[in-house]
Parts: sequence; structure tokens; C-alpha cells
Amino acid sequence: MASASDLHAALAAEALVALGTAPPDPAFCPAGSRALVLVGTRGGSAWWDRLTASAEWRDGAPDPVDRWSKRILGALARRFAGGAVFPSDGPPWPPFQRWARETGRIWQSPVQLLVHAEAGLWVAFRGALALPFAVSLPAAEKPCDRCVGRPCQTACPVGALTSDGYNLPECHAFLDTLAGAECLSLGCAVRRACPVSQSHARVPAQSSYHMSRFHP
Repeated sequence: MASASDLHAALAAEALVALGTAPPDPAFCPAGSRALVLVGTRGGSAWWDRLTASAEWRDGAPDPVDRWSKRILGALARRFAGGAVFPSDGPPWPPFQRWARETGRIWQSPVQLLVHAEAGLWVAFRGALALPFAVSLPAAEKPCDRCVGRPCQTACPVGALTSDGYNLPECHAFLDTLAGAECLSLGCAVRRACPVSQSHARVPAQSSYHMSRFHP
């Protein structure tokens, strides 16, 4: 019989990690589901190396990240007799933000982005697995509660992302300038400023790719 330890090992083999577990949502999970596991990538280069070596990356077709995620998590769902849910599914769109806040390991940060106990502001979801067995993760404390100085609140060079909200047009306008090149190549300055994010940092090529999708 499959177990949580089997799941963690299978995710690690794909450079993925269980970010948190939420109560199964009957609107999106198969009957009999006992856990809804939100899945993301590990820090460092392992996941990016795996993705860029994949058929989805090399075939030149659109949306390689989503297609890789659906192939890998779809296979894991079948292996563990469950179901897979993805942020791109819909409508109706799966409420990943709500599920994240229900995990007890992901919260709203001072700049309103989600923050994870270990991934910090780099938290992102490749999908979720609805499984017929229980999966538990250690209890966690919101990292912002012990953060000194909260650098995320002042990290944006033009103040487009602060505790007052997100000024999307101002962000895109800044990225069009020479000064915005660092955010385009290394990722959002606010996400990089989070002390917890440091242990989950992305390689520059990964950040640059994601920023190119956000700001073509």
C-alpha cells in the first residue's frame, strides 16, 4: 500500500517537493480523497536541469513548464491512485491561493504575496495531488513573524510591490527600463529580498525564463 513516505520519495526523484497539505476539495478532488498535496519545485538547479532536458522543453511547442508538470504529476496521480489538479485548469479555476492558506505552511506575506515556511516568497505551485491516503507535514511558524526589518516591504526599486498593494502597470514600466534588467534576469527584487527565500533560490536561467513569460 502506498504511503506518504513513498510520495515524498517519488516527488524528490523529480526534483519536486510537497509544499503543504490542505483538506480535499470535493469540487476538484476524486471521491475518497484524504489529502490534497500542493506540489512545487525544489530550490537550486535540479528541477531546472530536469525540465530543460525534457521532451517538453526541446520540442519547441508552447507552455513547456505546464506540459511537463501535467505529464509528471499526472503519472504520479495514477501511480498513487489519486487525481491531479493544475492552476491552468478551468474554468472553474482551482482555488490554489485558498488551498495554500489552509495548509498551515503558507501565508499571506507583508507584501500580500504568498510566503512559504521554507521556500519564502519563491513559493509556486506546479500542481496538486489528491490522494486516497493521509499526508502530514511538520508544523511550521510563519517566517514573517520573526523576520527582522521585513526587507520585502522596501525591496522594490520603484515601490510597485509593497504592503499597500501591487501596482502592475508601474512594475511593467520599470521592467522596460535599463534599471529593470536585474529583475528580468534574476527575478523579482522583492522575492529575492526575503531571507527565507535565500535557501530556495532559483538559478538565473530559471528566473529569466519565468520573467520573460510575465513580461514578454
